[in-house]
Amino acid sequence: MILKCIAVDDEPLALGLICSFIEQTPFLQLVGKYSSAAEALQNLHELKPDILFLDVQMPDLSGMELARILSKTSSSPAIIFTTAFNHFALEGYKVNALDYLLKPFNYEEFLGAANKALSLKELKEAFGTSKDTEGYSHCLFLKSEYQLVKVQYKDILYIEGLKDYAKVYLNTGEKPILSLISLKSLEQKLPSQQFIRVHRSYIIPLDKIKSVTRNTVQIGDKYITVGDQYKEAFNNFLSRWM
Repeated sequence: MILKCIAVDDEPLALGLICSFIEQTPFLQLVGKYSSAAEALQNLHELKPDILFLDVQMPDLSGMELARILSKTSSSPAIIFTTAFNHFALEGYKVNALDYLLKPFNYEEFLGAANKALSLKELKEAFGTSKDTEGYSHCLFLKSEYQLVKVQYKDILYIEGLKDYAKVYLNTGEKPILSLISLKSLEQKLPSQQFIRVHRSYIIPLDKIKSVTRNTVQIGDKYITVGDQYKEAFNNFLSRWM
């Protein structure tokens, strides 16, 4: 499998180094190099790269601004930031960057990031879709800490929404998975016959319900309040089993 790459950096030496790393990596193909993020943006649709190696601080349009633009599209390439400043890491996570290379980085570090992109591409092609759950009724894949994590539906204890994040609690004893996805978006990905939203901050799997009262649901040792706007849907579900 060959991944098409674009390199963007306003520093000629840094741009040359990235391009040389790409060219010596067998599964990477350099299809474009730019000293301007704005120029790269104009050519992305035509070149359709798999990976965008992107500097953060550039004049006119910054790499982070370009990443925010691309995060709103359905066919964004994997973004690997290359920068001399480590304080952009959190912002990189928020725009779903695949990795973050801190300058000066060596070929081994570069290859590690490239291999992440290769694994992601292979994963998507193996599933025949770029969507997390399409065609799969037993699991979903969530972006967490710069990687895709496979989550079996049967292992989900409950899901808590935290602003722009979702925290997935598991019944396997593993630590919860924190993913940059809204609860609404995650709700749309989950099969409605297996999960139900009972509160603006909670989604629960129906098979994990231990007990119910008038206003609460027990999942394991946790009691979750059923929100007013979700009571009708939840009561309709209960009526089918009473």
